[in-house]
Amino acid sequence: MTVHALRLRPGQDLRLELEAFARREHLQAGFIITCVGSLQQAVIRPANQPDALTRVEKFEIVSLTGTLSPDGPHLHIALSDSLGNTLGGHLLAGSLVYTTAEIVVGEAEHLRFSRETDTTTTYKELKINPRQ
Repeated sequence: MTVHALRLRPGQDLRLELEAFARREHLQAGFIITCVGSLQQAVIRPANQPDALTRVEKFEIVSLTGTLSPDGPHLHIALSDSLGNTLGGHLLAGSLVYTTAEIVVGEAEHLRFSRETDTTTTYKELKINPRQ
């Protein structure tokens, strides 16, 4: 396993920056190890909902998990507001860093992730292959 680390600054888009990092580093089988930080705007798609939810307020990132592949990421985030209430879902573009996002990313060196349409779910799902 290779371990990478990055820090995002205020105003950067969490999802878009992770996508750009994965491209820049040529990640073939990346995954989020940990992330701490905060958002000033969150754009997520909650479970089983067709539309995104946008919230403009300060949030702590309490969890970020997911995979990064050459075909794109699959990322879930959990956030807490100023009262400690938690919300989460699929992380979408438009989620902007408030003060920082400190992220550690791993890569499985012997694997290659891709996304292919699954006939059962009809979504592009993770396919795991050995790296050539």
